[in-house]
Amino acid sequence: MNTIITDAPLVNRIANSDLITFDIESLYPKEPIILFDLKDFLFHGLILKEKEFREALKIYPWENLSGKIVAIHCSTDAIVPMWAYMLVASHCFGLIKSMHFGDQDMALTSELLSRIESLDMAGYLDKKVIIKGCSDQKLPVQVYPAISMKFLPCVKSLMFGEPCSTVPIYKRK
Repeated sequence: MNTIITDAPLVNRIANSDLITFDIESLYPKEPIILFDLKDFLFHGLILKEKEFREALKIYPWENLSGKIVAIHCSTDAIVPMWAYMLVASHCFGLIKSMHFGDQDMALTSELLSRIESLDMAGYLDKKVIIKGCSDQKLPVQVYPAISMKFLPCVKSLMFGEPCSTVPIYKRK
């Protein structure tokens, strides 16, 4: 076995590269997602009576939702008029961080997609970008095509994974 000994310093080519790693997990909400179930405001959990509904909303402790992400839904098969969702939104206006329709998973997906859409892409123009592959949080699959569509128009190349092991997704010709 031939051993080559050299005095040349080790060079971390990854650290010295012009790759930018984007961690989708950085978009993950830090604030809790609170479920607001309209069922609790319905007569027998099924029928919306407008007068009683409006009165119940007036006395609801809205301050408990301050700064939170709210997922509004109805867990029963009740037919809820569209204005009921709008009325709840009007009570939350200016108080909550954001509101989404559906359960917590749907709200998380919607929140992440909204955050992707609002990303400032100026720092990624003509760059080589890696979408980080590993995360501590379970991310909905919908964020991956959305993040691709956000980055593709401006990056030189897009990859998925870690800097030491990437899967090429796109390279501008």
